[in-house]
Amino acid sequence: MTLLLSVRCSIADAAKEDCHNGSCITLSEANLTAEVGLCVVVPCSFTTNHSFTPERLTWYKFPSEENRNDSQIIFNSNKTNPNVQTGYRGQVSLLEPDLNNMSCSIIINDLTKSDSGSYQVRVEGGLSGATKSSTRTSIVIKDLSQKPTVMVPPLTEGQQTTLTCTAPGLCSGSVPTITWTWRGRGHNTTEIPGKITTENLTAVTQRHSSTLTFNASAKHHGTKITCKVGFTGNKTTEETVTLNVIYVKDLKLLGSTAVEEGRALNLTCRRKSFPPSLIIWTKLSSNKEIEMMNDTGTANLVILNMTAEHSGKYICKAIHLNKTQTKNVTVKYVEKARITGKTTVREGDALNLTCSFPSSLITWTKLGSNKTLKSNMGTATLVILDVTTDHSGQYICTAKHPNNTLTERVDVTVALLPKVLNGSECVVDSGVLTCVCISQGYPLPTIKWPLLENHTDYSVNTTVLKHTVKSTVILTLQDHNNTAVECVCSNKNGEEKWNLNIKEKKHQGQTIAWLTTVTRLDIIVAFFIGGLISATVCCFVRKCHRKKQSTDRHLDETLEMVNSQQDRLIHAGEEVEDDQTHDQEVAEGGAVGKSDVEYSHINISLLKRNNAAKAGNHQETAETEYAEVKKKKVDVGLDGESKGEEVMIEEDEDTKHIQEEKEGEEEALYSSVKDIMD
Repeated sequence: MTLLLSVRCSIADAAKEDCHNGSCITLSEANLTAEVGLCVVVPCSFTTNHSFTPERLTWYKFPSEENRNDSQIIFNSNKTNPNVQTGYRGQVSLLEPDLNNMSCSIIINDLTKSDSGSYQVRVEGGLSGATKSSTRTSIVIKDLSQKPTVMVPPLTEGQQTTLTCTAPGLCSGSVPTITWTWRGRGHNTTEIPGKITTENLTAVTQRHSSTLTFNASAKHHGTKITCKVGFTGNKTTEETVTLNVIYVKDLKLLGSTAVEEGRALNLTCRRKSFPPSLIIWTKLSSNKEIEMMNDTGTANLVILNMTAEHSGKYICKAIHLNKTQTKNVTVKYVEKARITGKTTVREGDALNLTCSFPSSLITWTKLGSNKTLKSNMGTATLVILDVTTDHSGQYICTAKHPNNTLTERVDVTVALLPKVLNGSECVVDSGVLTCVCISQGYPLPTIKWPLLENHTDYSVNTTVLKHTVKSTVILTLQDHNNTAVECVCSNKNGEEKWNLNIKEKKHQGQTIAWLTTVTRLDIIVAFFIGGLISATVCCFVRKCHRKKQSTDRHLDETLEMVNSQQDRLIHAGEEVEDDQTHDQEVAEGGAVGKSDVEYSHINISLLKRNNAAKAGNHQETAETEYAEVKKKKVDVGLDGESKGEEVMIEEDEDTKHIQEEKEGEEEALYSSVKDIMD
């Protein structure tokens, strides 16, 4: 009975004895718990008086503790009893089939959630009838949480091994299914159906298990094995284990054993194994091993700045499970190609680099170009005159020796002193100062503004293009007349300071406002009306002025032109010039006849008005005055403008001569003078 009660089920310790007519039944009062797919044992025992002989045993199930009327028969020792609930046939069994052993304990297999409820037992016998327990025991069925048990023995590479998976629960119900799943590296998965073995522990308890046999190897190390168990009702549970295979691989050495002067020695000793091997690096010196370092699995021996003293014999030891494997390596010191010369030169200077290595072909090249700059045996000197920043970069010296090829690299820097470029200036606009400083240099210069030390509200923007940097600072100034803005540009080659001129920005706001004003339609119309009114007023004033001149002309009787020595209208030089011009025109075939008016130079200061007395003397008759005017072609005007007045001109010899030549044109002359006077 003790063995049966060791089944993975929860059995309560508390029990209650219920007696009737000298016969008693002992049943647990506490709740029993079990999991879906497994089984549960309900412990029960009874005693009888001397006159009671047990013959039949019946178990009842109630849906709940409160419901004591609606019961179902789940087990009857009389197997021919048709009243047993169909779903429980074959699911419930007695732990002790012989009732004379006074045991009424049962085991319920293939549990489901519907098996939860309250259970009661009844024992029937001869003579005194039957005894029934008034005590009930409750069973609660929970979800499946138990996992299978996977047994993994020590795994050794090259040896056969067997894994065992045991299903949870020692139940005699349905046989579960067991499946193996192997997950290798790279997420490769292989399913292997397991062969199930059933071991009968008692008449009602069984152990179900499956085994997996294979030859262990290093490739199995670190892989995962899963055992999956399936029960009735598609309930499954699984367990996963990681395989650790004992294995060891050969020792490996990695790294270059010939190291140039000044370079780093880097040797790696590695041995793959499980458990990991202990790796020890030693150096043989004067027949003694000096430990350099140690590590597990992999050990890296690094010596910086290789010299001749570091050459020699090095030993790597790998210890695995008390077994040791060693490997030796000889390190050689290789003299490197030597480069001499300055690697930092100023722009415009000469670059002079020399590379040498005995008995080798020396070749100079620049990184990023396959072009050979210089080549020579033993020693090669690279010379570049008037260098620029484009010559900066890495130059490679390659020494081809009969035994090996050596390479040495050098970084060349062409320094460019910082300088301030054109376009650097300051502009003030409405109290806002904007300063721009443009500097060029290599390495790229930094720009500082000493002015900002006394200000907190400002902004600085910096842009870079190749070797040129542009810095723009914006700040607010109340008074910039006495402000000196200094731009300081510097790099590791030097420094330059530059005072920037401050310019006042001319606003085009007023011009734009005026243009905006004149383009408005209402202003254009007003301006046009004003101009029209002004023109009308001017014309009216001019017309009134002309009427006044006409009235004054009728009041003046005569304007006399006196052609005498003391009162001349034409200067001597002008008179001669006019005579010559007139003679020339006559000689050209009467060209004067083509013109309606001829002009003379008149000195207004020599004009005299006749008083009333003189006018009476000269005006003998109207006919004589009219004839004199009609006979002479004279321009009466000042500055090319006719005054419209009648004039009297005294005749002399020259005028008479002209009159004779022009007699044929008198009518045309009169008409022109009259038009002018009108």
